[in-house]
Order: sequence, then structure tokens, then C-alpha cells
Amino acid sequence: MNTWQGNPVALVTGSSSGFGLLISVELARRGFDVIAGIRRMEAEAVVMEAAAQAGVQGKIHCIRLDVTENDDVTEAAALIFRRHGRLDVLVNNAGTAYGGFVEEVPARIWQEQMETNFHGMVRVTQAVLPIMREHGNGRIIQISSISGRVGFPGYAPYASSKFALEGFSECLALEARPFGIDVVLVEPGAYGTPIWDKGFTQMSAAKGSPYQSMLEKVLAFSQKSVRQGGDPREVAKLVAHIACMKRPAFRYALPRSTRLTLHAKALLPGRLFQNIIASVLKRP
Repeated sequence: MNTWQGNPVALVTGSSSGFGLLISVELARRGFDVIAGIRRMEAEAVVMEAAAQAGVQGKIHCIRLDVTENDDVTEAAALIFRRHGRLDVLVNNAGTAYGGFVEEVPARIWQEQMETNFHGMVRVTQAVLPIMREHGNGRIIQISSISGRVGFPGYAPYASSKFALEGFSECLALEARPFGIDVVLVEPGAYGTPIWDKGFTQMSAAKGSPYQSMLEKVLAFSQKSVRQGGDPREVAKLVAHIACMKRPAFRYALPRSTRLTLHAKALLPGRLFQNIIASVLKRP
């Protein structure tokens, strides 16, 4: 008999660092048995150390889960069903961030970005939907971004993947509702997580690129935003709270500056909003 039987069960993708690791810990604190999906099993030690420090040893269980690999996803869903017979919460968090200017980003980068952030998310969702549907309830929490609502120069690959996730989630919410499955979008702004080190801070322009000046401004703005960003634990605590709520909203944006930006986009004419974004880049 599975000793975890009876506790709510959550699967978090991309749990080896950043939001995923923090979310796994917060869900465990809320009483969930957390299945932490990690791409490389050598990262398990990092996850287990975080669990020990938080006093949630035994509540977080790592599995190999590369969302770009069909076999990993299929095996993860089968394991969850075999051990628990249900899945209460899925947090689609796994992702990468590639930046660059549309004219200069190679096709390979566009494909890799979409394969992880969009196609990988679709794979995992499709794999667990039957489990949730058969059980008659479940919640899918999508880790999106302000970049899924607002385009910014130099962010096109990442923003494209997040805009796709947003549209997918709107459709999924309506399709899954009759089966007791809820969908929620979380849209963080700039927070200091490792995704920035792996992606945007490595942006470069070709020698003699006409975008070099704009690149320098984009990088300066991005780095300033991260330095001034909030504590990533705010996002993790919000996700854990949403997981336990009876009737959450469909979208949550944070921090406050992100909500203000989204409100401005909704209220202002499109060209005026673009002018404002362009003017932000000119500031020192």
C-alpha cells in the first residue's frame, strides 16, 4: 500500500531551480505530496536539500521528467496513477528563456523555445488530463509571464511561447470545466531566478548588427528589472495558495508593477502603448 495515499498530490515540472523548486517546497508545506519533475537526476540532491531545510522531507519525491521527451512524460503520468490513483494539481512550470531580435534569431532557437515552453507543456497536460478527468477534479496552474501578455523588443522567442501558452490555457479552461478540472494562469513579471542567467543575459547581436544599440538598451533594462524585482517566493506562495483555493480567479499577475503594465495595455490605444514601451528603453 502506498504510504502517500490520502494526501493531495501535485506534479511540478521544472523543479530543480527557480520557481519550480520554490513552488515544490511551498506545496509540500501545505500538505501536498509533491512529485518534482527534474530534467537531470543529479539535481535531485539540490531539491532534497531544499526540502530538508524547509522541514518537508518525505513530502517531495523527484522523478526524471524532461518535458521534451515523450517517454519521460508518459512514464511520469503512469507512475503517478500507479502510486496515487489521482493527481490533484499540475503546475506547468518547466521552461527556458531565449532572447534576441527576430531578424537574427536562428530557426533552431525558435524551435527549441517552443519545444520546451509550449509543446512540452502540452505533452504533460495531455498525459495527466485522463487521470484528473477520471477522478472528476483537478487544477492545472500555468506559469506564464507578463511576456505572455506584452511584447517587448528582444524577447520575441520567449514572448511567442508564452502568448501561445495563454491562448492554449483559455481553450483548455473551457474544455476541462465540465469534468471538474480548473485552469489558472500565473503571470509573473521580472523576478531574480536562474532563467535570466540561462537566457536573456546571454543575448548578443551579430557583428555590425543594426540592432546593437537597441540590444544594449534592452539588456540594461532587463538587468535593472531583475535587480529591482521582487522575491521569487512571492510567486511560489501565490501558486500554493491558488492550489488550495476553492474558487480562484483565472489570471493572477504579480508584482504590482506587472498589474499596472497590463492595465495600461488594456486601456491605452495600441500605438500609444508601444510608444510608452519604446520610451522606457531610452531611459538611463
